[in-house]
Amino acid sequence: MKKPLVIIAGPTATGKTKVSIELANRINGAVISADSMQVYKGMDIGSAKIMPEEMQGITHYLIDELDPSEEFNVKVFKDMADSALSSIYEKHEIPMIVGGTGFYIQALLYGIEFPDEESNTGYREELTKIYEEKGAEYLHEMLREIDPVSADEINMNNVKRVIRALEFYHDNNAPISEHNKLMREKESEFNHAFFVLTDDRSKLYERIDERVDKMIEAGLVAEVKALKDNGYVRTDVAMQGLGYKEILDYLDGKISLEEAVYIIKRDTRHFAKRQLTWFKRERDCIWIDRSEYDGDVNKIVDKMMSELKERGII
Repeated sequence: MKKPLVIIAGPTATGKTKVSIELANRINGAVISADSMQVYKGMDIGSAKIMPEEMQGITHYLIDELDPSEEFNVKVFKDMADSALSSIYEKHEIPMIVGGTGFYIQALLYGIEFPDEESNTGYREELTKIYEEKGAEYLHEMLREIDPVSADEINMNNVKRVIRALEFYHDNNAPISEHNKLMREKESEFNHAFFVLTDDRSKLYERIDERVDKMIEAGLVAEVKALKDNGYVRTDVAMQGLGYKEILDYLDGKISLEEAVYIIKRDTRHFAKRQLTWFKRERDCIWIDRSEYDGDVNKIVDKMMSELKERGII
């Protein structure tokens, strides 16, 4: 029998956290975060990290587990998530993958294996040097030459993912976009329900802008300053995260705080759009539009419960 798995995905600011807590309470669930930033300690405000008091006693994995200087990529995620799955099944709980990083979710859902990356270190250093000397745009054009599909999918400023795509091509002599396409055609070993939360585009963008304003009010600048004072630098993977690199530019005197906030809002909206594009390509997703439920968490979870019963997950 296939083991149960629930996925709650969707773009940033669609209310995944609140929905996941309500559902977890109803189904005896435990949450594995599929977020590329919430795994880092000390990066709470900019990652919109769930706080212990919000968890309502629900066990959360892959939150506050790595130091900001450590690299977190799809391979590391899958290794950590596989370990978390084992713990959850041992406790007879239902695992819930919650987050917006589509490639991470896909890797876990379809059991994608990744080779040891130690051999990539030299080439990665070479690419990092190119980025430092010639900038993100030059690096992104390198990717476009060998893998235009990935270049369209990956934002120029997401240097970490651009480098990963270039590395993949370097090591496999094939574009990562082709690899991803093949992986989407794999059969999952789980009895799963893949929920994708979405919303009216204008409402979503409005919520994103409000969220960024709240982050600033909550002390995002102080959070980034503390990270900087602790020795974390721009080349650390975590410091390249959306919201962190822009505030770092402000602290370094490159842009004003007003400009930083504008860029964070703009790039977060663009990021949300790319997340939607990714999930639209996934198979067998159950799309839940918040606007059809008036944003009511209980109504949304009622719908999820109905789907889980129908699929024999609960």
